[in-house]
Amino acid sequence: MDLGYPMYVMCRCNKLIANDYLEVEQSVFISHEKVKEGIRLLRGKIHMIRVLFICHGNICRSTMAQFVMEDMVKKAGLADDFVIESAATSGEEIGNPPHHGTVRKMNEMGIPMRPHRAVRMRRDDYDKYDYIIGMDKWNEKNIMHIIGSDPENKVSSLLDYTPRKGQDIADPWYTGNFEDTYRDVDEGCRGLFDFLTKDM
Repeated sequence: MDLGYPMYVMCRCNKLIANDYLEVEQSVFISHEKVKEGIRLLRGKIHMIRVLFICHGNICRSTMAQFVMEDMVKKAGLADDFVIESAATSGEEIGNPPHHGTVRKMNEMGIPMRPHRAVRMRRDDYDKYDYIIGMDKWNEKNIMHIIGSDPENKVSSLLDYTPRKGQDIADPWYTGNFEDTYRDVDEGCRGLFDFLTKDM
């Protein structure tokens, strides 16, 4: 019967032996790389890592974070392991495309963008995503207002994954400075990527 993923990940390992191989009950020998490949395939069948980036309007910072993170996981060959989306805490920009400043910066950096229209975060998004990541403290407060509570500790800010924990992503809505925003988003996404992939 074809289960759609390698049977060797179903085997129970008895002990680790020399030269980077595993001895399993059936006395079949498989390399660590094969095991890792099988686990990755199995993870895709069972559960992908689901990330939701949040900002106030979902046209500037959260969309930029979405595009940057999607580009990072794709370049690492891990696109099939992730679901990455973005949303707003307000209804002010619903249906609007990404801000032209975000689009311009993504084009400048050669980062692909897929079609996107601003959407508002819903309470049931808490159950759909593993990580709900705001751009600043105000976003976090509004996220909590939407979801009510965070029993699984899914909510954080993007720069929490960097040495600048507790700081906010620069908001270009008020300054028009998308350079600073990109600097912050890129730093935060790199830290988040390292955190999420450390065991992959």
